[in-house]
Amino acid sequence: MSSAKKLTLGVILPPIPATDPALTVPAAARFAEELGLDGVWQGDHLAPGRPSLDLGVGLAAAAAATTRVRIGASVFVPAIRPLAWAAKLAASLQEVSGGRLVLGIGSGGGEAQWAAAGIPYAERGPRTDRALTLLPRLLSGEAVPLPDEPGTPELDLAVRVPVPPFWVGNDSPPALRRAARLGQGWFPSLVSPDRVRAGRARLAELAGDRPLPTIAVGAVSALGDEPGLADRHGIAEQISHAYQRPVAEVLSVPLTGTPAQAAEQLAAYREAGAEHIVCGFAGGAWRRQAELLAEAGRLLD
Repeated sequence: MSSAKKLTLGVILPPIPATDPALTVPAAARFAEELGLDGVWQGDHLAPGRPSLDLGVGLAAAAAATTRVRIGASVFVPAIRPLAWAAKLAASLQEVSGGRLVLGIGSGGGEAQWAAAGIPYAERGPRTDRALTLLPRLLSGEAVPLPDEPGTPELDLAVRVPVPPFWVGNDSPPALRRAARLGQGWFPSLVSPDRVRAGRARLAELAGDRPLPTIAVGAVSALGDEPGLADRHGIAEQISHAYQRPVAEVLSVPLTGTPAQAAEQLAAYREAGAEHIVCGFAGGAWRRQAELLAEAGRLLD
């Protein structure tokens, strides 16, 4: 019998503008909760070159419309903000969600995002490390000096909230070190089960006396047989083009086929050490894709 832990499934909220006018963020979040999915997630994009909601607005709307699901950032980029604003945003979302917030933490977004924020791209790593170190203290109600601001002013948010889990995004060596040293989770995206297994082994080496971080994986799916739905190879080619990775390396990444076939693919991630999957859809009607993903999850159980 497998000793793998239960695998929970979350879903990326639909993009804007929605193809279905009735599919607002609150409606989508409620629908995901009613399906029994574990969480609703949104990215943090300042200058993505396409319409996108502010992270705080989108997740607050999702939180207000639900009572059970995780409210997740996939991923939050604290270093493009003054640390005070990043802390205020996290504290506010934790408060309005009733303690359901999970913060994926990243330092990406491309140079255009950093230029738009007025932050040198070369500073993204050190600023992310400082955010991971200082945000828990700020959210716990501690007065903390702000090292990135002139004069190193001290900030006391005058609020104390439960510190949300920080899941460090990406599967690069620096990200693995951050996850092992400063995070409660590791949150790579678009990686194969083999990459997850190797990352878990590396985390165990790096964590030392710290608990092994939980492992969550950002995935992409196109389930069922809707007309025009991309196949596995087509989605892999899109990933290859977007991230400059060989098609053969990412061919096992997309979740495709029937819910039963998707459940087999999800089981491979579970066996590799993943405990959570956060899934975006590569096409098809968002509601139908969410239904099929939830069915795959039930088959996995």
